[in-house]
Amino acid sequence: MSTHDDALDESDEVIVRCLENRAVRVRFLDRSREDPDCVLYAIEVHAPGLNARVDGVTAWNWDTDLAPFLEGLARDIRGWDGERVWQTNDRDLTVSAIVRSGGHVGLTWTLRPWRTSIDSWSASVTTWLEAGEQMSTLAADVRHFLHLEHKAYE
Repeated sequence: MSTHDDALDESDEVIVRCLENRAVRVRFLDRSREDPDCVLYAIEVHAPGLNARVDGVTAWNWDTDLAPFLEGLARDIRGWDGERVWQTNDRDLTVSAIVRSGGHVGLTWTLRPWRTSIDSWSASVTTWLEAGEQMSTLAADVRHFLHLEHKAYE
């Protein structure tokens, strides 16, 4: 479940918590801008028995980033058929979305570091959010996080 936190100005991170199990979460953090055309950040996934992190995830200004994907999911409050998928250009972060009855959206966050290595690993968690307001809030807050001049949320 996504909620706002009054201490966001200091934290500069986004935390997405699962509606069904708050121990399952995704965390965007450590953003920086080394180039005017992109933002680098780290992403972590956590679940009971699982902690994984990928550093150096890149959001390019001119490319379709995660925010428009999430905004599209939020707009489709009545749901959609099948699975929708988004990934970074480097394929180190993939987000797939499904809708189930009752107005809940399942976002599966998959991390794949070392994308060119044969011996790489991957880790995934699924967070369930309410369609509509929670998805809209998440989309807006990810947009703010990926644009360095804005602040983030939990």
